Amino acid sequence: MVVASDYPFLDVFWTMIIFVLWIVWFFILFRVIADLFRRHDISGWVKVLWMIVVILLPFLGVFIYLITQGQHMAERDMHQAQAAQSEFDSYVQSVASSGGPTAEIERAHGLLSSGAITQAEFDAIKAKALAQS
Repeated sequence: MVVASDYPFLDVFWTMIIFVLWIVWFFILFRVIADLFRRHDISGWVKVLWMIVVILLPFLGVFIYLITQGQHMAERDMHQAQAAQSEFDSYVQSVASSGGPTAEIERAHGLLSSGAITQAEFDAIKAKALAQS
C-alpha cells in the first residue's frame, strides 16, 4: 500500500507532469492523424505511407509531419473554419425572418385580400407583429 510518506511531493509532481505530457502527446498524435485523413491534396498511398511512419516511428513521424506540414495544417484549418462559418451564416440568413413586422403585416394583408384569413385573424397577426418590434 502506498502511503504519503512513501511517495514524496516531488514524485507526485513528476508523475503529474508525465501524465500531462502523455495526454498532450496523444492530442498531437490524433491531430496529425485527423489532418492526414482530412487532406484532399494527397493520394491514398501517400496517406498510407504517412500512417506507417507515424505508427512505426511515432515520435519521429509526428515531429517530421509537424515540421513539414505544420504551416499547411494551419491553412487547412483556417479554410475549414471559414467554410463552416459561411455555411452557418447562410443557414442563419435562410431561417431568419426577413423584413420584420412590416413584411409580416404585408403577408397577412395578402392573405386577408385573398380570403384565406378573416379580419379578426389579420388583426391578431398585426398586433403580434407590432408587439415583437
